[in-house]
Amino acid sequence: MKYWIAATAGVVGWMAMAMIEAQPAAAQNAVEDLITEKKVFTLQSYTTQGGRTLKDVKVGWESYGTLNADKSNAVLICHFFSGNSHAAGKYDAKDAAPGYWDAIIGPGKAIDTNKYFVLSSDTLVNLNTGDPKTTTTGPASVNPDTGKPYALDFPVVTVGDFVNVQKALVESLGIKRLALVAGPSMGSLQTFEWAASHPDMVARAMPVIGAGEADAQLIAWLDVWAAPILVDPNWNKGDYYGRTPPNAGLAKALAVVTLQANHQEWANATFGRRPAKAEEDPAKALSNRFQIQSILDNAGEARAKVSDANHFLYLVKANQLFAAGGTSLADAATKIKAPVLLITQPKDLVFTADAVEKTAETLRKGGVSVTQAYLQGARGHLDGVISMKQAEGAIRAFLEK
Repeated sequence: MKYWIAATAGVVGWMAMAMIEAQPAAAQNAVEDLITEKKVFTLQSYTTQGGRTLKDVKVGWESYGTLNADKSNAVLICHFFSGNSHAAGKYDAKDAAPGYWDAIIGPGKAIDTNKYFVLSSDTLVNLNTGDPKTTTTGPASVNPDTGKPYALDFPVVTVGDFVNVQKALVESLGIKRLALVAGPSMGSLQTFEWAASHPDMVARAMPVIGAGEADAQLIAWLDVWAAPILVDPNWNKGDYYGRTPPNAGLAKALAVVTLQANHQEWANATFGRRPAKAEEDPAKALSNRFQIQSILDNAGEARAKVSDANHFLYLVKANQLFAAGGTSLADAATKIKAPVLLITQPKDLVFTADAVEKTAETLRKGGVSVTQAYLQGARGHLDGVISMKQAEGAIRAFLEK
């Protein structure tokens, strides 16, 4: 079954607070804001899929709604590459904007918090180390055995590791089965992983703007994302804690991600060929720039100040390694029991239409029930974050099956 979802909004002409995968402005607020609080989950030890044991692993998490008596109404939301657990609501009524999927999570919304207990957690190696509302264990964390930051001594972690830590959180709440697992972009990878690796714990799966494994094209693009960090001399092979961080490289890396997460329709309509400064014609000097260059760089520089370069590199590696279930999408498709609602954007430049259709075809060949819904808009990949109101009908129908 396939749904075509009509576009409901025009081009968004701003770069939202330098977000890599920009979050929505304060639009789509409920009449009364959903208020949540950030909590911290701790594991005394965790052994990665690569066999390294980490001590004192911490991730932040938050929830919306109430867990029912038999704990059967839990929904897990997994976040995107540059995101954190803040999927909906606000921490304070005075906050400028709610969480990134507030359009579909909340009282009376598609994922109705009057019915469901919705939870979301920060991942391992989360990018946002400078955000006080983010808690994560990663290369910037202090190794309890040495008293110094791990840096590149931190083990390689996978999307499977992200999911296993989430599983420990879910089980600590007494939840044995999730009514839905969902998420956009890297969150969709976690959703596929949940469905393949823990099939008896997932009743329904809703991956958004993602595919079931990283193909060669995506692996190469992720390498392009990482490249500016690796050539920044301040990166110093990952050993920069207590020194000048490689924020110039990180800022440019974030600019690259921002560009690919959008679409040329948005870029052309928003910036065109305008110069950054009217009096500085780009044709007159190498240093004179176009507006889109300036905006992307300014956004990257702002975001780099609250992010960590090594965490970015570890996230890149986890995404490159991804294949649902840890082997291949074809193998995963024989393990997944949950019906899947696959929501995508045909103009997506990160997870392309070809990759998405291959995912849908492979899942169906493996016996998975797949419903597809398509977002429309000018933002490409980002429409899976900022345009989800379009998918409300498809989501409601999926949850009511």
